[in-house]
Amino acid sequence: MHIMTTTLPDTRIARRAMIDSQLRTSGVNEEYALARMLAVPREDFLPADKSAQAYTDRAIALGDQGHLAAPLFYGKLLLEAAPAPSDRVLVVSGGTGYLGALLAPLVASLTEITAAEAATLSGAGEYDLIVIDGAIEQLPEGLAAALKEDGRIATGLVLRQVTRLASGRRIAGQVNLQPVEDLGIPVLATFAAPTRWTFA
Repeated sequence: MHIMTTTLPDTRIARRAMIDSQLRTSGVNEEYALARMLAVPREDFLPADKSAQAYTDRAIALGDQGHLAAPLFYGKLLLEAAPAPSDRVLVVSGGTGYLGALLAPLVASLTEITAAEAATLSGAGEYDLIVIDGAIEQLPEGLAAALKEDGRIATGLVLRQVTRLASGRRIAGQVNLQPVEDLGIPVLATFAAPTRWTFA
């Protein structure tokens, strides 16, 4: 009698293919970023019915649960964040916890909050680095104030309806975000800019 057996696919092979075909070809070559993205299984942060999409080159929408952005966004975000072992980090989650899992072993401490919590945060200059899992139209003052002087921020940014990777520092109490490159990034509606009325 022949007994059929099934084996689960080795997702490490899928992660290696993701690194070679999506990250390295787009300029993500720093070892710390590649090592973390190889180590953390994306499917662990998805519901079972979406796990087969884990290594596609696009964002996966999860409804009210948020999103898992495309691998390239996370690779580029890790490079822009440039986490250091001494960093105290605040992560604004996209809903899955994936970004926090990537960053946690690279830094001294990591606190993860939701976008809703970030929008009402009243910061006190305690973090060396803030990393946001998504694109924002505006940075709330309380979230900016959570950065130490000369602290860094890495995020997505919506400019003229185009999403871009962006970064900045807190200098003299102000945070100015500078676009780095256009990139497909899920938009965090919580950080939408107020609607401006125009009259013809």
